[in-house]
Amino acid sequence: MIRYYLLYSFLISSLILQAQQPILPIYKENQSYDYAAVRAAYQAIAEAYPAQTHLEEMGLSDQGRPIDFFILSEEGLQTAAAAKASGKLIVWINNGIHPGEPCGIDASLELVQNILRRPKQRAWLKEIVLCVVPIYNVGGAHQRSCCSRAAQNGPLAYGFRGNAQHLDLNRDFIKCDSRNAQAFNRYYSLWQPDFFVDTHTTNGSDHQYTLTLIAGQADKMQSLQAAYQEEELLPALYAGMKKRKKEMIPYVYTMGPTPEDGIKGFLETPRYSSGYANLFQSWAFITEALKYKPYAERVEHSLAFLEELLAYGAAHRLELQQVRAKARAAVLAQDSFCLRWALDTSRAEELVFKGYETEMQPSPFGEDEQRLVYRKDRPYSKVIPYYPHYKEEVVVKAPRAYIVPQSQWRLLNRLRWNGVEMRPLEADTSIAVEAYYIRDLQTVKQAYEGHYLHQSVAVERVYMPMQFYKGDYVVSCGQPLKRYLVETLEPQGHDAFFAWNFFDAILQQKEWFSPFSFESIALELLENDPYLKAAFEAKKKEEEAFAKSRYQQLYFIYQHSPYYEPSHRLYPIARLP
Repeated sequence: MIRYYLLYSFLISSLILQAQQPILPIYKENQSYDYAAVRAAYQAIAEAYPAQTHLEEMGLSDQGRPIDFFILSEEGLQTAAAAKASGKLIVWINNGIHPGEPCGIDASLELVQNILRRPKQRAWLKEIVLCVVPIYNVGGAHQRSCCSRAAQNGPLAYGFRGNAQHLDLNRDFIKCDSRNAQAFNRYYSLWQPDFFVDTHTTNGSDHQYTLTLIAGQADKMQSLQAAYQEEELLPALYAGMKKRKKEMIPYVYTMGPTPEDGIKGFLETPRYSSGYANLFQSWAFITEALKYKPYAERVEHSLAFLEELLAYGAAHRLELQQVRAKARAAVLAQDSFCLRWALDTSRAEELVFKGYETEMQPSPFGEDEQRLVYRKDRPYSKVIPYYPHYKEEVVVKAPRAYIVPQSQWRLLNRLRWNGVEMRPLEADTSIAVEAYYIRDLQTVKQAYEGHYLHQSVAVERVYMPMQFYKGDYVVSCGQPLKRYLVETLEPQGHDAFFAWNFFDAILQQKEWFSPFSFESIALELLENDPYLKAAFEAKKKEEEAFAKSRYQQLYFIYQHSPYYEPSHRLYPIARLP
């Protein structure tokens, strides 16, 4: 009996010892682990700690392979509902959206193991539920090479920015062209974390900092949440990193060729992960490790930030939840929303910046060309201008509800993935609504992420009856996703569905006229409508080209006749005031 007891004790001790060892060595010999190794590591962790972990598939990627979703909690929670019921702070870390930037992949793997092995960090789980997407861009992770990111200082091999469709997934959170984003939308709407972090590596200018940070753009956030972020949360995170001797700085988004010209805040519209997360009033961060620094150093700084964020969240859970609850209530009661923002260059702040002096040297390429050189032997610390503020350009009053025709099924699917509540009409009916006509827009000349984005959209608001049908949807703005609805359904939004070409068919006229047969009708229209005739004659006097063109004159009359289609440029989503 004693012999069996000793054998049992030995086996248990072996299992405990095995669980305490790292599943994989972290960034060993300048290596970042591939999809298969990372996936096996999380499976091993889940098997070693079944009482605290849960591993599931968030969905399939465009490549057809699973996107894993790892949950770490004190109680081994397995669902979003259970996590919310626990009352704990929910933290979501997203890795590998750009697999050529793998710092966060390795940092999160070490973070999870440290929490499970170290009592001080494990205590965070009394206040926090941690969710980790080990590698989000599975297709890009499989396109490993040494060289897709020129001049990157390690690791030896890494993935590629584009996914299996050659999409940049950090531009896909609204349009959802990828199965990855569709799965992400579904999961995010269920979990709606308090903290969201997306881990990245950056290039651009060189400087002394290994890690820079993009935080939610304060001017775009709900004011209570923004105030807490700027006055409490961010100062604590920057101070914590400085205490660790891993000082960071806001993302170095330069105004000119070098940081000395000043840096500006990053406008994270909802196409980006952090901008999308802010639609749910999550505090969102993008870590940007500098690719010129050694890989191990980049991973260590990324890990340090994640630890600082979790430590802060665990220590301030109640006040964070209270502020966020107030912010969400305020958004629900909010009357007007800004749809377009512009950098406010009149509000410069001073920022102490640690950089390197630069000089221009002759370039071996081109005639009389020069290149910018950062002199790492000449570090400096100086005050530079910082422009973190954005001002409102286009503001709209939220309607009571939107009516979305069932014909817009691609859009309706995206609303469903985000948990939007919708009520179908029970019968065909004509409803007096506010509607938009698209009067002007600019479209980019080169394809951007599979689309030709519309910008600078100008609309004319009209009040008119519109015909709707049984099965069309009324989408109330009296629900928590109010900001998501306004920013995506209003055609002037930075990342509105209209901007992403969901409604381009309305921009094309479907019916036309034959000049030879319409000319007699045009004469009759002018004779019977004095207002049309006056407008016609005035236009001939004002525009020489119009006065000389038979076709332009006929088309003008056609546009102002009953024959012209009323649905041309009519935005199909209506507003109930």
